[in-house]
Amino acid sequence: MYETTYHKAGSVAEAASLMANADDGKFLGGGQTLLPTMKQRLAAPSDLVDVTKIADMKGISANGDGVTIGAATSHFEVSTSDLVKQKLPGLASLAGGIGDPAVRHMGTIGGSIANNDPAADYPAALVALGATVVTSKRELAAEEFFTGMFETALDEDEIVVAVKFPGAVASAYAKYPNPASRYAMAGVFVAKGNDGSVKVAVTGAGQGGVFRMSAMETALASNFSADAVAGIAPDADDLLSDIHGSAAYRANLVTVMAKRAVQKA
Repeated sequence: MYETTYHKAGSVAEAASLMANADDGKFLGGGQTLLPTMKQRLAAPSDLVDVTKIADMKGISANGDGVTIGAATSHFEVSTSDLVKQKLPGLASLAGGIGDPAVRHMGTIGGSIANNDPAADYPAALVALGATVVTSKRELAAEEFFTGMFETALDEDEIVVAVKFPGAVASAYAKYPNPASRYAMAGVFVAKGNDGSVKVAVTGAGQGGVFRMSAMETALASNFSADAVAGIAPDADDLLSDIHGSAAYRANLVTVMAKRAVQKA
């Protein structure tokens, strides 16, 4: 690891100020991706600005029929929250399946979505549930926030402060994890909103990161059952292909995971 200067921010304003004064700084929101990358000398930020201790960025609260989750809230806290389990059981289940216990206790929802790994779990939940990402500068709809593989709409000095999730009649997530990393080779989040609308979002399989399955959404809108999506799969030409699984294999996984998610919901 190259030399870096560590800062522990006490407020969002202080974090932004520290970043503005850094030559090549990075926000630290749990470090489950950044720190291993630094240890391998694949990243060498001049400064690390730790935002995980900022009180305004922690905690889970009711937001009408939905919930608001602070960006510095750990995966473990999301997975064990009675409020999240009650209002959005699919989100609690998703968080409980991220990585291993060490990752779930250290990793945060804000750090995960800011990194936007194409195989991360949270992006599928945010898109399917129609969540809003609250930053230090503005609010962004999830589909505007995620812009591509490892890319988001965030400015360099912009901080994810919280995520607002609307309520849902039903929500569930199913993924096929890579046996070694636990990242999703294909993960599908299905949500039926309070207005009856259905959204299906896929992670782990797309070349550009998270994406929606409009054909599945249309089918589920008229028949919310696993049978409705059994014959629907994404175009393999748009999917990832690597040593862990071909594009055709991932296309089939998307269908299987979608069926399981609907059954859970």
